[in-house]
Amino acid sequence: MKTIIQTMDRKSLNAKDFETAIQLLKEGQLVAFPTETVYGLGGNALDETAAKRIYEAKGRPSDNPLIVHIADIKDLEKLAVDIPEAAYQLANAFWPGPLTMILKKSEIVPLSTSGGLNTVGIRMPSDPIASMLIKESGLYIAAPSANSSGRPSTTKAEHVIEDLSGKISMIIDGGAVDIGLESTIVDLSGEKALILRPGFITREQLMDVIGDVDYDKAVLKREANPNIVAKAPGMKYKHYAPKGELTIYEGDMDKVIAKINEQAREKVLAGESVAILATDETKDHYHNGIVKSIGSRCDEKAIASHLFDVLREFDTLGISYIYSESFADNNLGQAIMNRLLKAAGYHIITV
Repeated sequence: MKTIIQTMDRKSLNAKDFETAIQLLKEGQLVAFPTETVYGLGGNALDETAAKRIYEAKGRPSDNPLIVHIADIKDLEKLAVDIPEAAYQLANAFWPGPLTMILKKSEIVPLSTSGGLNTVGIRMPSDPIASMLIKESGLYIAAPSANSSGRPSTTKAEHVIEDLSGKISMIIDGGAVDIGLESTIVDLSGEKALILRPGFITREQLMDVIGDVDYDKAVLKREANPNIVAKAPGMKYKHYAPKGELTIYEGDMDKVIAKINEQAREKVLAGESVAILATDETKDHYHNGIVKSIGSRCDEKAIASHLFDVLREFDTLGISYIYSESFADNNLGQAIMNRLLKAAGYHIITV
């Protein structure tokens, strides 16, 4: 399959720009496009064939549910049933934006899209390209991250091309995304609101709108659980992983730096390729291997936006061993650590 690559400028979009993408989507084909979080791999959410093609293109397990992207809050009532008032409150506060809500699905949502569950994840993206694609197509678009399953998510079109060129019909190149981490996912299908995946919208922000919100126990655990029923993407399977072996070190920063230097030196002397995931505050304290800063600890948004990009850069460099510092387990740091832990297969060492 030859994949069409179409470049778009968010500042000068018009309906004609989307004609090819819309035609492909209506035929059940797949189109990758940028959102404000990461690039999404889009297909008609109500088309079972399109959903199957998404799983096939990504190499994604079929019990890992897809998120449905919409362009109008009114679409909630078509895709979901028994919608709680909290859903409307959160939609009014954070949509369009990086928040996905899990609700009881309506009959029009096929089980192939919901991962076999009676719930569905819904979000309204704010990126102009994503928003206009949905509006102009008149479709609900199922769109997991546009990467091969298990690999770091895609924040640039070149990442999508690397993973999916030849496997999907079209890639819309809108340049780098803004946030760089997937949306916050909150489950509103039960009696209590639960965060299933941390993201740019924090627990504190959610609580300001709807009161009590907690984390699902699986989010806070530091070990994989293959027996979990995945109500949201990324809960069950290894995600975001670079090709090299990633290890996270946590504890007193001086001890973390010393331990990483020790481990990196051993591997370099053994002839192995090594990289260190550092910050602006610590990068000059490492002396072995390739050292990359993903930003200042004073700017969590910068760290979030650079994380997947740097992990993919390490893949390009053929790095075998990656050592990373840990990050604060609150606010956006919660989302950063969530992605790092999954990328490392929960391999974290306290020093």
